[in-house]
Amino acid sequence: MAGPLQQEIEALLTEAFAPDRLEVVNDSASHRGHMGDDDSGESHFTVVIESELFTGKSRLERQRMVNRALGDIPGQRVHALAIKASAPGE
Repeated sequence: MAGPLQQEIEALLTEAFAPDRLEVVNDSASHRGHMGDDDSGESHFTVVIESELFTGKSRLERQRMVNRALGDIPGQRVHALAIKASAPGE
């Protein structure tokens, strides 16, 4: 079952991008005891997202778009966020 932060990430990205594909994977367990682990069980995530809105955008632009949509989550409420953003057909 997804935790509250994972659910918030999913909701924000769904609202911002109406994605064709969205996977938010909680990687926190594999980082337990490492730097950035805050014992919340929600410190490290991977986001795989596919949206029309990424068409014609560079990888850096896509990552910035995702980070903007997530507000204070990356870097403040989550220690690490890996983003794999693509446009349909890529």
